[in-house]
Amino acid sequence: MPDDVVIRVQNLSKQYRIGAHEGYKTFRETLVDTVKVPFQRLSSLLSAPRSLLSPPGDTIWALKNVSFEVKKGEVLGIIGRNGAGKTTILKILSRITEPTEGRVELKGRVGSLLEVGTGFHPELTGHENIYLYGAILGMDRWEVTKKFDEIVAFAELEKFIDTPVKRYSSGMYMRLAFAVAAHMEPEVLLVDEVLAVGDAIFQRKCMDKMGKAAEGGRTVLFVSHNMSAVSSICQRGILLEGGEISFSGTAHETVSLYLDQCAETARDEMKISQRKDRTGSGEVRLTNFYIEDEAGQKIEHIRNGETVRLVFDYATESNREVENVDFQLVVLTQSGELVFQFGTRFTGQKIKMIPPKGKFICEIRKFPLVPGRYRLDSYLVTGETISDYIAWLTQIDVIDGDFYKSGYRVFEKESKFLIDASMFLRESQ
Repeated sequence: MPDDVVIRVQNLSKQYRIGAHEGYKTFRETLVDTVKVPFQRLSSLLSAPRSLLSPPGDTIWALKNVSFEVKKGEVLGIIGRNGAGKTTILKILSRITEPTEGRVELKGRVGSLLEVGTGFHPELTGHENIYLYGAILGMDRWEVTKKFDEIVAFAELEKFIDTPVKRYSSGMYMRLAFAVAAHMEPEVLLVDEVLAVGDAIFQRKCMDKMGKAAEGGRTVLFVSHNMSAVSSICQRGILLEGGEISFSGTAHETVSLYLDQCAETARDEMKISQRKDRTGSGEVRLTNFYIEDEAGQKIEHIRNGETVRLVFDYATESNREVENVDFQLVVLTQSGELVFQFGTRFTGQKIKMIPPKGKFICEIRKFPLVPGRYRLDSYLVTGETISDYIAWLTQIDVIDGDFYKSGYRVFEKESKFLIDASMFLRESQ
């Protein structure tokens, strides 16, 4: 492998048997399980024979003949729809899972942030978990101690560092996990979609940290649905479709092609019920979507300043009632920047039971967005489990409706939102 190449992937393929579990555990998983159950014999955590795998069944190829190289100091963005194989690549590079076919060559220490809080013990404090997670990532104790204050300051968790992490929110988990992984200063940093958990300010800090890591000669592989982030920090991009690389080029070229494909799919007449690029348990699934005006007539475009209803048809699995359902819709720019989110969690509505079929209806009065084209995502949660998540569920076109009844059209460069407000002039006495 050439001296300037840090990662080389050759004809990488990964096959999964539906319903089966991997018949082995990584050292990382073994170490974490050992901490969780200190008196359990270590031998019970070791690999199970492959003959103990679930009986043969249907198989899928999460990856098929994937090949690419990444040079030292390069930031590579890996993008694609849900189920395209992005996370599978990072898991193989992190040695969390084994490839079915192909070869991977890596130079240097690898730091990975694939799932929020992976490697954390819930009963331990943030302080203790920094040392635990640092050890899992390959850091010596003296190295963790040297960077401890810097890690805590970056995570902004000074007040909670001696609190058990089981009381942390998902955002606090992510901040601490990223802070440890980033300050480990690995030669290769693998980052999955977990940054979506953080707030906008912390996401900016993470982007800056990854950018500085690359400037310092480190290599970063970045998986995200935030196309703005991919465009801003990545030099190159890879687009995955169905486990294969469909395009490789500059980050700008790759993102542009992906957005065009997403917009085309959103305009497609295919029913939502037939969409395969979705994730979740399937206990409740969306089956259709349309937009209505205030009179209940279906419309193709939203005119800002007017009342609109976003209507989502759903159906439950096995045609039965389902308890504790939360529904959220997310509106983003086409590049993936959050515009607003709204749903039952925000309004405090606790839906204890939903019938087998029905509609979620979101009525928005005086629709507040400036003219433009937006992306709509949605997700359903049952209890604490994602039931149905669809990115790029559809595309929304907003046209000018003379929001202020002034004849003046507000463009995106002037404002993102149109607020229901008035201006007054009052003479001082």
